Amino acid sequence: MEGNRRNKPRALLVFGAPASGKTTFAEKFAKKFGLAYYNFADLMNDHGFSYEQILVILEEILKTGQTIVIEGSLDAEANRTEIRNIVRKAGYEPALIWVQTDISTIRQRLKTRYRSVSRAKEAYDKAVAEMEAPADNEKPIILSGKHTFETQTKHVIAGLADL
Repeated sequence: MEGNRRNKPRALLVFGAPASGKTTFAEKFAKKFGLAYYNFADLMNDHGFSYEQILVILEEILKTGQTIVIEGSLDAEANRTEIRNIVRKAGYEPALIWVQTDISTIRQRLKTRYRSVSRAKEAYDKAVAEMEAPADNEKPIILSGKHTFETQTKHVIAGLADL
């Protein structure tokens, strides 16, 4: 049984506050290991896909059997649960990666991104209002968005081995 679980493809589900470092980590991790990377938030925002359409796209992606890295549409516990159930049903082993960064760093990064204190505050407040911390049963791999990519990668690999 254990051997079968370890042979399953993985779906790495990356989430965190805006400007926490999740996109940087997810993109670099996918590139380093030759994994497919999908940013569902970008698909929704840039191309107008609905959440329901994203789930249909996910089901098609999962038919490839490739280990994947997904970011976006994971802020709410209900969405994370739904996505984990879909990937499990497709024969994948999901792993939740929660990128955390201190509030002052996030605010500074958002000020730089938006070039406006008020727009940065608005973006942060909106995202935090919509985000739910993982429940105990979600067992996330927790990363610091301020650590080096190499340190984050080692932590994720060790966390995946423990799942």
